[in-house]
Amino acid sequence: MESDKVLHVANFSTLFVCMVLKFPQIFVLMRAKSTTGVSLNSLLLELTGFIVFVTYQMYYDYPPPTYLEYPILIAQDVILLLLILHYNGSLKQSLIYAVVFVGGWQLLTVQKWIIDLAMSLCTFISAGSKFAQLQCLWQSKDSGQVSALSWAMATYTCFARIYTTSVTTGDMQVLVRFIVMALLNSWVLASVLYYRKRAGEVQKKQD
Repeated sequence: MESDKVLHVANFSTLFVCMVLKFPQIFVLMRAKSTTGVSLNSLLLELTGFIVFVTYQMYYDYPPPTYLEYPILIAQDVILLLLILHYNGSLKQSLIYAVVFVGGWQLLTVQKWIIDLAMSLCTFISAGSKFAQLQCLWQSKDSGQVSALSWAMATYTCFARIYTTSVTTGDMQVLVRFIVMALLNSWVLASVLYYRKRAGEVQKKQD
């Protein structure tokens, strides 16, 4: 059926994109050796949201193709976190973050109500992540170290997941989360491009 083909394309394209989603941001940080415009709080909140989301999906035995990209994204976020801590001169804090995240992940599945409550808050956590990144951009007015490509790919995956969720599980909590994330990712992407364009105009005037 045509709908099955579209679903497979959406699932596998999302998985493929997520396999490299954070690579542009990782390469930008490694090249610049600076984290200007990149929000640590945003990354921590995003990582929390990813852990809650994938744990919820696994707890309720949802089809693996609907969440398979999240372990990959978590691994990439961990690399980004270590890079940010390294360039901020606070790499020793990584052990504290590791204990908190692993402990929190174990706590999520102790009782059913805990994972349900965490998932109900997941959208707010993930939305908070995007607002933290927006705030960082507004304050620094510099998107030089923020990868527009990573944010563009993140926006695509959210729109793809809106479709896959609606035709598979139909879970409204999950669907609302993806809709909100798609809109906020688009906002962050637009902000990154705006500040990059403005920086280019300033550079031209100086030249």
